Amino acid sequence: MPFRRPTIFALLLWSTAALAAPALVAVDVGHGVKDSGALSARGRPEFEFNQVFAGVLAEALRSRQLNVAEINFAGDIGSLAARPAQARGSDFFISIHHDSISEAWLQFWDWDGREASYTEVKRGYGIFVSAQNPDLSTSLRCASTIGAMLRRAGFVPSTWHGRRHLAADAENGVWYYDNLVVLYRTTLPAVLFEAGVIKHREEELELRDPERQARMADAVATGIAACLSVREISVPASDPPQTSP
Repeated sequence: MPFRRPTIFALLLWSTAALAAPALVAVDVGHGVKDSGALSARGRPEFEFNQVFAGVLAEALRSRQLNVAEINFAGDIGSLAARPAQARGSDFFISIHHDSISEAWLQFWDWDGREASYTEVKRGYGIFVSAQNPDLSTSLRCASTIGAMLRRAGFVPSTWHGRRHLAADAENGVWYYDNLVVLYRTTLPAVLFEAGVIKHREEELELRDPERQARMADAVATGIAACLSVREISVPASDPPQTSP
C-alpha cells in the first residue's frame, strides 16, 4: 500500500529536524560588577548569586546538546538593552536573577557584627514574561514548561508576585512583567527567572548549596530543551477529496 502524502511530508520534516543544528540559548547574568543588585540577608550581592547559577545552568544546557551564548558572565555590560542585542541569532533568551522584597516587609538582625535586613514572608522562584515580547506565545510556552519542570523537581513558586503582577500561569509560577527591558527589547522569545529570595535567611542558604543549584539548573534546562523541541507544524489530516471531472 503506497504512503499517503501526509506520511511522506511528516517523514521529510523528521529528516530535516534531525539535520538541524542544536538550538542556541542565550543565558544572561542579571546585574553586574557596578550594579550588583540586591543584597542577601547576609550581605552577599545578587550578582554573585546570578553569576554562579548562570554557570551551572549553562553546563546543564550543554549536557543536553544545546548551544549556549554567555551574556554578561563577566558582569561588565552596563546597558540593559545591550543584553538582548548580544543575544541576536539565538533561539531563546533567559535572564538569571535572585529576588528581594520591598522595604516595608524587611526585618533586621545582627549578622557578622553589623545590622542586616531579611524577610520571613517571601520565598520561592518566579518566572516573568512580557506581553510586549515579539514572540509571546513561545515565551509563555517555555515559561510554563520551565515552571512545570521546577515543580516536578520539588521547587515551589512564590505566590507573592500576585500582589503586583497579572498571572500568566500562576500554578507554575509564571507572571507578566511587561516593562522589563531584557524581555521586550529583543527579537526572540525570552523569560526572566528569579531563582529564589535571597532576603529570606533560610532560602539564601539553600540557594548557595551546589547540590540544590544543580537540581534547579537541571529542571530549568529540561524545561527549555523540551520547549524548544516543539515545532508547530500544520499537516493535512488526509488527502483532499477527489472531484469528478
